[in-house]
Amino acid sequence: MPLFSKASRPGSSLLAATLSLVALAAGCGSDDDSSQAGPAGTTSTTAEVTVPISATTVRLTRPGDEPREVLQRRPAVDVAQQVRLTTGAEVFQRIDDQPVQDFSSPEITVPLTAVVTRPTEDADGAIALDLTLGAVTSPDSRLASALEASKGSGAGFTFDSTGAITALRLRPAAESQDIARSAIEQAFYQAVYRTIAFPAEPVGIGAQWTIHQKVMSGIALDQTTVATLTARDGNRVTIDYTVDQTPQSPIWQLPGEAGTLNVDQYVMRGAGTTTVDLGLPLPVAGTVTVSGEQQYSDPEGATLLRQTTSNRVQWGS
Repeated sequence: MPLFSKASRPGSSLLAATLSLVALAAGCGSDDDSSQAGPAGTTSTTAEVTVPISATTVRLTRPGDEPREVLQRRPAVDVAQQVRLTTGAEVFQRIDDQPVQDFSSPEITVPLTAVVTRPTEDADGAIALDLTLGAVTSPDSRLASALEASKGSGAGFTFDSTGAITALRLRPAAESQDIARSAIEQAFYQAVYRTIAFPAEPVGIGAQWTIHQKVMSGIALDQTTVATLTARDGNRVTIDYTVDQTPQSPIWQLPGEAGTLNVDQYVMRGAGTTTVDLGLPLPVAGTVTVSGEQQYSDPEGATLLRQTTSNRVQWGS
């Protein structure tokens, strides 16, 4: 029986919603299915939850011009930084010839106070970062109202010396509403999987390297980021980069044993720039947008689901 048979069209809305959330989280998911926090869900406890982030592999392809130096994050313990993280996503979906549905996620802006809580001299070279959320805002009035109680929530990153994030911690305020928690989680997932790791080798202006990372957002993806060092002024470096995601399999095993879908088309590509101060834990500026189109079909080919998606991450003061 086709997954989207005409007799069961009303039931397809649940799967459609599931797919829309997966598309929204593309590039922003977690490898830990048992986590209490995830892109498609909400946090059921105010206790801090640590979500592992998939490892990155960095390969230098061009060392760049002289002089060259190894790029490493070097923030000292207790160093503080204030930044704003803004994210948003558009998801437009169509099943067969039905009207296009809008599953977009409203833009949110998250003011962050970041404090380095572990010195870089640790044996493993890790850097722990504690984050406190200010007044989170959104142009969407319903979400903006729900976000008001999230002020004071906590989060955190663990970095290695290359700048790659290895763990995400989430600690929502007790009064936070589910819709607000989910939106904030999405923002952090998007930020994590748009972070640029550095190569281990010395690099100069014009250096280029690739970053490979597995992304789980319902469907398993391989993400390849190509980064180019375009400018340096002391500790401040500017990097241009592109992002390309491809599915690991042409067959998608749906969650909850709901069956399978054929991945007929999956395109997610984008570009951005980031400016990093090596003495600070978070980017001081930057914007990246990743967008594309996907098409899925049930095994009997009776129904097609098409999506057009785009997501954006911006850092600023």
